[in-house]
Amino acid sequence: MKRKSSETLVHPFPAVYDAESEILILGSFPSVKSREVNFYYGHPQNRFWKVMGEIFHETIHDDIEDKKSFCHSHHIALWDVIYSCRITGSSDASIRDVRVNDFNGLLKKTKIRHIFLNGKTAGKLFEKYGDCDMAYSILSSTSPANAVKHLEDLVEEYGKVKEVLDEEN
Repeated sequence: MKRKSSETLVHPFPAVYDAESEILILGSFPSVKSREVNFYYGHPQNRFWKVMGEIFHETIHDDIEDKKSFCHSHHIALWDVIYSCRITGSSDASIRDVRVNDFNGLLKKTKIRHIFLNGKTAGKLFEKYGDCDMAYSILSSTSPANAVKHLEDLVEEYGKVKEVLDEEN
């Protein structure tokens, strides 16, 4: 069996945000499937979009423009911690030679007041390299690799996103 080798990759698609974004949700780096579909949380078993739909009581269709529209209508920005890295497939454990995205540059263009990290790897990387003065919370990963968390658990945990959005500025 041929062993997969790591490759150096640059983040393949832009952040989703607009000037009205109030929440930033950061993953670590796009999975192989997300890179194939050229958008965030593209693996069919990733529960991110199901969780967001449950929290906001909406159906989010499997269409990139619909997902972007959902994010804009709820003032949610999406991005990843990593700008470039060496990675094998989709394995967070294989990530090396990390260069991070310019969070402060994005924050200056928006009304973001809280950052949520999708998973422990994103959280660790943000804490190590983040270099921005912003309130943040590390949430459980919505990845299919995180089989320990059931959809209901994730919906409860990610409810914090809506709570922060509902708070007065």
